[in-house]
Amino acid sequence: MLATVLSSALLGIDAYIVKVEVDVASGLPSFSTVGLPDSAIKESRDRVTAAIKNSGFYFPQTRITANLAPADIRKAGSAFDLPIAIGVMAATNQVNPAKLENAMILGELALDGNIRGIQGGLPIAIAAKENGIQHLILPAENAKEAAIVDGVNVYPVASLSETVAFLNSEKEIAPEPYTLNTNEHKEHAEKHLDLLDVKGQEHVKRAIEVAAAGGHNLIMIGPPGSGKTMIAKRIPSILPRLSMDESLETTKIQSIMGTLPSDTPLVVTRPYRSPHHTISDAGLIGGGNVPRPGEVSLAHNGVLFLDELPEFRRNVLEVMRQPLEDRRVTISRAAASLTYPANFMLVAAMNPCPCGFFSDPNRDCKCTPNQIQNYVSRISGPLLDRIDIQVEVPAVKYAELSAEITGEPSTQVQERVEEARQIQQQRFADTTIHANATMESKQIREYCKVDDQAQDLLRVAINQLGLSARAYDRILKVARTIADLDRNPNIETVHVSEAIQYRSLDRSFWEK
Repeated sequence: MLATVLSSALLGIDAYIVKVEVDVASGLPSFSTVGLPDSAIKESRDRVTAAIKNSGFYFPQTRITANLAPADIRKAGSAFDLPIAIGVMAATNQVNPAKLENAMILGELALDGNIRGIQGGLPIAIAAKENGIQHLILPAENAKEAAIVDGVNVYPVASLSETVAFLNSEKEIAPEPYTLNTNEHKEHAEKHLDLLDVKGQEHVKRAIEVAAAGGHNLIMIGPPGSGKTMIAKRIPSILPRLSMDESLETTKIQSIMGTLPSDTPLVVTRPYRSPHHTISDAGLIGGGNVPRPGEVSLAHNGVLFLDELPEFRRNVLEVMRQPLEDRRVTISRAAASLTYPANFMLVAAMNPCPCGFFSDPNRDCKCTPNQIQNYVSRISGPLLDRIDIQVEVPAVKYAELSAEITGEPSTQVQERVEEARQIQQQRFADTTIHANATMESKQIREYCKVDDQAQDLLRVAINQLGLSARAYDRILKVARTIADLDRNPNIETVHVSEAIQYRSLDRSFWEK
């Protein structure tokens, strides 16, 4: 007898419908799974067999074939355990097949019949809605994230026996309710690290405000202990609050990676990722035999912080150039080509030299000029070209450390940043550009016009201060953001002057 159960699998950050066809026929006892399954799916026959028997149900000693359609797409994971088990029981008249219509089932089975959580609950629920499927049966720990999707009844189940009882109308299971709390943004923001904790470094705080307002990439250069990492951790607290679309997209990525906490069905704060410098290029960009998102995608809509930037392997840094430009990552394999979003703000930190004390007035640098040059040259020009703001972070003086806390809290800075972003959204309403940092040459010519006095200042900066020609567009973009923070439709000379100082390190460290 043949039974069909609807299920789902992940492809990139989205999900698609999979029909689990189970045929129980006469013949020698066997259990085979076809449809390009990976090792985890092939092993499901042992989990399904044990779970059915240990739950007190009948397992047929005949030839069983499970097909995962479409059969031309490779499938991975253990989420097909439950639909295969239900298919076997439906084919042997232990489950009412009428309840399987218009229902999607997923879950990993333990040997005792209990159901473990899966990855990708949210994108699976979205796929169910898009395909007109009204009912979704999945593990209890994934129910909250899936219940965010309107129009789909999400039924949490904890065991195979409970699932069978529900399908046979022997037990009622209420759909998982979830109402998004409109105060969650505020509650999470209050728990986040605050910029008020940083003592001194007022010019650095201003630089990260400008970077956050325009979506600009930023690099901080300073000696050890000057507060670079502390400042970077607080950048998400001044970024604009996530919109609902951004929250859903960010949640989908964490859901398919299995990093979404069970008590957090929706991500409402911007991600902050800080990978170690020993990370591989596949770990940073994504990949593997079964392609998975990398750190650049996990930082989507948030901050990717690379501490000790020169310590990262050169090939790892170079593969990041394309995501910085395109805001997405495409991973091509023989079977399929997947695209993951990667719209993040890059924040990097580094010492000015191997010992860390070059240009420090309080400590002597023991590095030779060649050592310093070799150290900073680990960062290629094309990568540096994609970093708009460079700021020096000096060691904090004792007077500032011992002084009472001064400065602004993150909430006040965030308000100014959001106002600047709103101006940019109106400016680029009819384009795919989301912030000043992603402007191209056409937009720069249109929105970054300056007067003769500002042009003279730019000419001096490039010709006399030793700035590279590639810094010209970056200065104009940053100046546009500074003007937006001032709510000024025109770029004034003072805006250009401040933008130039954020490129002055070209002369000190990367002079050509």
